[in-house]
Amino acid sequence: MNISLWEAIKIGGVTMWVILGCSVVSLAVTLERLVALWSYLDRARGLAETVNRCLFRGAIAEARAACERSHSPLADVFLVGFERLGRGSTEALVGAVDRERHRVTLDLKSRLWILGTVGAASPFIGLFGTVVGIMGASHSISQQQAGAFSVVYRGISEALIATAAGILVAVVAVVLYNYFMQRLARIAVELKLLVDEFLEVLKEKGQDGARQATG
Repeated sequence: MNISLWEAIKIGGVTMWVILGCSVVSLAVTLERLVALWSYLDRARGLAETVNRCLFRGAIAEARAACERSHSPLADVFLVGFERLGRGSTEALVGAVDRERHRVTLDLKSRLWILGTVGAASPFIGLFGTVVGIMGASHSISQQQAGAFSVVYRGISEALIATAAGILVAVVAVVLYNYFMQRLARIAVELKLLVDEFLEVLKEKGQDGARQATG
């Protein structure tokens, strides 16, 4: 039987509206994360290359200015390093930069918990619709002497459509959640590599600057 989405929503009852709301929220989170992660690594690599090139030339001020102009979140990590350079021990500098890197990595995971929640809850919402539909069908049978299929059709339809919709929304949400988590794991590794390289160059140039100042 072919029915439209609107007809499925009407047959599915209140449960279908809840599931539809979950699907809309999942779509909004997916689009927001796709925009946020678009060219994320390309921008980070480009900034790291520019900053390291400036540092190798000893142009620390130019490297910092490049970070201040950049829209990459990695710029915030590098700026912490420039702020701490020469103001304490090397260990303190590395610790501050590493904390900022962790903060940036955590920001990447913002709102992904919504996809996980939708993926976990949608089947149970559909199951709730199934129970409600079966209860309605049972009530219809008890109210009428004839147990014709037409009497219980709506309740059974509500049960089946709600269950199918809940499973579908859950599968899509879980797939998207796993995709983003895998992508974020790769981004986190690459950010660590870029930050480690930056710290090596920054510490080297900072020591060179200190030797020149004392010499």
